[in-house]
Amino acid sequence: QSCTRAQVVAFLWRAMGFPAPTTTECPFVDVKSSDYFYNAILWAVENGITYGTDDTHFSPDATVTRADFVTFLWRAEKRPSYDAQSTFVDIPSDSYYAGAVLWAAENKVAYGVDDTHFAPAQFCTRGQVVSFLYRDLA
Repeated sequence: QSCTRAQVVAFLWRAMGFPAPTTTECPFVDVKSSDYFYNAILWAVENGITYGTDDTHFSPDATVTRADFVTFLWRAEKRPSYDAQSTFVDIPSDSYYAGAVLWAAENKVAYGVDDTHFAPAQFCTRGQVVSFLYRDLA
């Protein structure tokens, strides 16, 4: 099953030890303080891990792609450097996720779907999310 933006941010927040956000005000009209992912989203946004889909919407039910999730992980790790050159023909060098994918591949956090394709637009499954988290944090 594919994961939503709310789910993956909550998974990441929990894996990082439930860090408390410094703000209690959410800028997104589609996120309520009673939502299980509320503090996770506040933490992720204030740490630059993810942003809204626009200034007032987070789109918690939108499906996350493989590119999105490795980008969240890379940003959570404070955008570490990498030496890898892309072997993936489907990763444009000017994409927002290019650095994250190269970092993830170099550090064996995420693999391509084959030797030359990462499939950045493919929805990220629960199994992939857990595997990427495990490999990153192990």
